[in-house]
Amino acid sequence: MPTQHAVLSASSSNRWIHCPPSVRLSEHFENKSSPYAQQGTDAHTLCEYKLNKFIGNDVTDPTSTLEFYDEEMEQCAESYATFVMEEVAKAKQTTVDPIVIVEQRLDFSRYVPDGFGTGDCLVIADGTLSVIDMKYGLGILVDAYQNPQMMCYALGALELFDGIYDIQEVKMTIFQPRRENVSTYTLLKEELLQWANDVLSPVADLAFKGEGEYQCGKWCQWCPAKNSCRARADHNLKLAQYEFKPPELLSDDEIEEIIGKVDDLVSWSNDIKDYALKLALSGKQWTHHKLVEGRSTRKYSNDNDVAAAVIKAGFDPYDKKLLGVTAMTKALGKQKFNEILGEYIVKPKGKLTLVDSSDKRQAVTVNNLNEEFKPLTEEQ
Repeated sequence: MPTQHAVLSASSSNRWIHCPPSVRLSEHFENKSSPYAQQGTDAHTLCEYKLNKFIGNDVTDPTSTLEFYDEEMEQCAESYATFVMEEVAKAKQTTVDPIVIVEQRLDFSRYVPDGFGTGDCLVIADGTLSVIDMKYGLGILVDAYQNPQMMCYALGALELFDGIYDIQEVKMTIFQPRRENVSTYTLLKEELLQWANDVLSPVADLAFKGEGEYQCGKWCQWCPAKNSCRARADHNLKLAQYEFKPPELLSDDEIEEIIGKVDDLVSWSNDIKDYALKLALSGKQWTHHKLVEGRSTRKYSNDNDVAAAVIKAGFDPYDKKLLGVTAMTKALGKQKFNEILGEYIVKPKGKLTLVDSSDKRQAVTVNNLNEEFKPLTEEQ
């Protein structure tokens, strides 16, 4: 699997499209890889193997070389390969022999300076180019709708195949098995090319030169410069103008402005604390802060010795309890879990929360609140 990264990578495109100068600013900061990144790399390697095997290519099983391989990764890779083959089967309904390409380098430098990336899977049928991307991450639900990474990949795929096949539309799909998320966004080829020329290319030129305006948002969490960015600090400190007034003293407009920024403020403040701690651990002496030991809890020096001692004394040291849904799924395997426990699984309604209007979830209005959502009164 390719490991080289472009300056303006497709994976970071959401950030540099919104905040062009962040690209060159980030070059001054180390962007350390995390265990989660390596886990994702392992998952993609396994997915690549599984899909190639389904297609009939001669490939070597990489399982023994994967640091984070487990039953969950095995199931996710199998699900991904099965999903792709189902998409191929659909393509065969209109095309006798659709093209399937795994782990293809995609060059979109026509629109983004030195821009390239790797597409997990491409399926080419009559009139339709499908770009499928596997996301192993569990934390953030990834949406294909107007996803710039997917659109960059699609542009790179068009560069390769548009002159060979009569492509009329591009179908972009995110497959995120650990979130049970399959998200698809389809664009006419002309619409994608218009976006590339009118939006992507101009901002990519600014980003490559380190020009443009800083703009803060959710994309900041992935920026290597996030802890020291002055624009991010200024953006978040604007909330200080409200001087921590009680909510009832704020206007509706002020409250909406605050709730639109408060999540970013919390994220930024936590980033600053983590950054300051890392500096202290490396030897920096802060003027008004110091390193101390945090609170700790008692623990056993050796679980087996403790269990043996309690059993010898005539007591049972173990407390049995039912495994949770996630742990039970892992223990039984997804297929067995569904066979044995499918009828017993329920999904209660989620707790009501206030989110930005751009959120894709259906709004809940006061008129359609059911009894489960009604707030408690003092009498209750």
